[in-house]
Amino acid sequence: MEMIELSLGQLARRIPGATRLFDAHRLDFCCGGNKTLRAAAAAAGVDTAPIVEELRLLAERADTSGERDWQDAPATELVEHILARYHSVHREQLPELIRLARKVEQVHGDRADCPHGLAEHLSAMAQELESHMRKEEDVLFPMIVRGQGPRAGAPINVMRMEHDDHGVALRAMEAMTNDITAPAGACTTWRALYTGLRTFRADLMAHIHTENNILFERFAPAVVH
Repeated sequence: MEMIELSLGQLARRIPGATRLFDAHRLDFCCGGNKTLRAAAAAAGVDTAPIVEELRLLAERADTSGERDWQDAPATELVEHILARYHSVHREQLPELIRLARKVEQVHGDRADCPHGLAEHLSAMAQELESHMRKEEDVLFPMIVRGQGPRAGAPINVMRMEHDDHGVALRAMEAMTNDITAPAGACTTWRALYTGLRTFRADLMAHIHTENNILFERFAPAVVH
């Protein structure tokens, strides 16, 4: 099958570095991972030719990022990785981001380019993400660890839908922050906030990708369209 007809999720799993390429072209490989490259590029108004060429180059050379390929890791080990690398990290990231956002809004609320409402939006994201992670930790992941993954189709579908909601929340966060770009003259706190937001966005997208396109695919493959 031609590369352009493979889903973003399939390409992200097979080609080291593909996720960074998709992110650069604003192709949603985490929540929209079941879309073919052709369909995703068309929806985003992006030319597929240079993307396909870059994917071919990435596929031809060895991954030099030092990151582990989790595709073939045992399910139990993958669950442990998700808990340590993403769940624990998000719980550390969001309280500090909310604190910084509140400070920026309090000090710079009179500026038109201030991210008004960002602290409230991040607080809502934190609540939704905590609820989501608890469901995985209390229900889905124990099923997978016990070897009951093939019977976990229903909770996996719920988690995928909630991942879509997280993706919508990320897009709203980007809209509130000019794509997380600090304006001229932004203070140190403002810049620190946006640096943290960019890291959080990258981590959350990688988190969703790891679950949707690697872990969940083992037990409930998504329909490519």
